Amino acid sequence: MNDVERLTAIEELRRLMARYVRYADHKRWQDLAGLFTPDGTFTPHKPDGSVWLRMKGRADIAATIGGSNGPDDVLIHHLFSNEIDIQSATSARGTWSMEDIITRPDDVKVNPDFPFKGMHGYGHYHARFVKADGAWYIAELEQTRLRLDFSY
Repeated sequence: MNDVERLTAIEELRRLMARYVRYADHKRWQDLAGLFTPDGTFTPHKPDGSVWLRMKGRADIAATIGGSNGPDDVLIHHLFSNEIDIQSATSARGTWSMEDIITRPDDVKVNPDFPFKGMHGYGHYHARFVKADGAWYIAELEQTRLRLDFSY
């Protein structure tokens, strides 16, 4: 790859992850899942490093993330400081610093699987990307946490 091709791929991956957080904030779960390969994986971790959830495939990703957030929840996701390594014309890896905030209305019954009223998290997304049919997709996404603050 020449420098222009490499920089173009980096920008395409930045935009892919920007769509990921925008779709999350707007609860567009099917669109978010469509950013993954058909067998893509998403694995969020707790601050102690243990796995919080494992999701595989677009349907599982959409159902699990969508099921953990209510229609009145307010979601805010921020991405910062990315490091993207283009490995080939069809393969790349990237890391983003991230912050997410979830708030739930006081009168909403709390999801028993996620029993908090508010969450403020900090950490990183680690992604492996593949390019297929002219578009980049997330093949693997891991979310590691530095800190999670909850209100109940």
